[in-house]
Amino acid sequence: MTLKILILGASYGSLLGTKLAMAGHDVTLVCRAGTAALINSEGTEVRIRLKGEDAHRAIRSADLPGRIDAVTPEAADPARYDLVALAMQEPQYCAHAIRTLLARIAEARVPCLSIMNMPPLPFLKRLPGIDTRALEGAFTDARVWDRFEPGLVTLCSPDPQAFRPEGEGANVLHVGLPTNFKAAAFEDARHTEMLRRLEADIDAVTLDGQDVPVKLRVSDSLFVPLAKWSMLLTGNYRCVTASGARAIREAVHDDLDRSRAIYEHVDMLARRLGAEPDAQVPFEKYARAAESLLKPSSAARAVMSGAPLIERVDRVVQAIGRQLGLGHPGVDEVVAHVDAALARNRVKVA
Repeated sequence: MTLKILILGASYGSLLGTKLAMAGHDVTLVCRAGTAALINSEGTEVRIRLKGEDAHRAIRSADLPGRIDAVTPEAADPARYDLVALAMQEPQYCAHAIRTLLARIAEARVPCLSIMNMPPLPFLKRLPGIDTRALEGAFTDARVWDRFEPGLVTLCSPDPQAFRPEGEGANVLHVGLPTNFKAAAFEDARHTEMLRRLEADIDAVTLDGQDVPVKLRVSDSLFVPLAKWSMLLTGNYRCVTASGARAIREAVHDDLDRSRAIYEHVDMLARRLGAEPDAQVPFEKYARAAESLLKPSSAARAVMSGAPLIERVDRVVQAIGRQLGLGHPGVDEVVAHVDAALARNRVKVA
């Protein structure tokens, strides 16, 4: 049976959408009117490199067994879908059209899979031992999540790295690091089983007889997506410096001992919450992967382009660490650098 998936966000969301459509499922991307019109007229294109090949393949939605279309937030009817995926940057959820769409999603009680770096508050409420009220200051507006039932929201670690190429249309995405999406289970076993079916369907996809990277991996553990936090604090947010943005590779490798200390501290924090050590990514493996990440993170690019708000996973990690008595000067330094850069941006737009 074909499943219908609504994905909020047509940029990074088109990567998951393409994988789902390759597996025969129907996907609707929620985006601005101009982007929706472009996708509905020309389709989407995701460029990804298969194992053993030097050049990226262009995977176009028009050639896939599943359908990909697009709508504006006002036109989306979440009750028509089996699953909602959240793939926008966290500050975008405060826009009026998205806020009202979130309210309709919560009212329809459709299970939601977040592929944001920023964990939604309803998911954080599922983690034991956290006072989520103390985390609300890390969100642009925590109230947008009030209507969601925590058991209907889960988190997927968005490990693949992808970006829109300069000079290309909003319907094109280039995958730089084709790693896997790692999802935690839902509270309801039926919803988790739906994720496992999608996992199996994506696994079965081939292109010219070859395996296609970027899989969906579903875990019974709530804590698997938390492995991304150490990567974000060590690399992505440390791309923000007082003098501008730097590449993730530079952020990680300029001072490898400092990077290791931050990475292992955040890993320890996740284990204190309940994460299993074997579900975490060793620092050495992450550092090797970071060698190929030659661009600043999306967070750093947003800051340096003047954004007054970005996703603040760094502040979530800092706040949880303080609750658990696990502060770290490296984490505090990261938060301070990002705070200062965003404060400068807010002054410019005031």
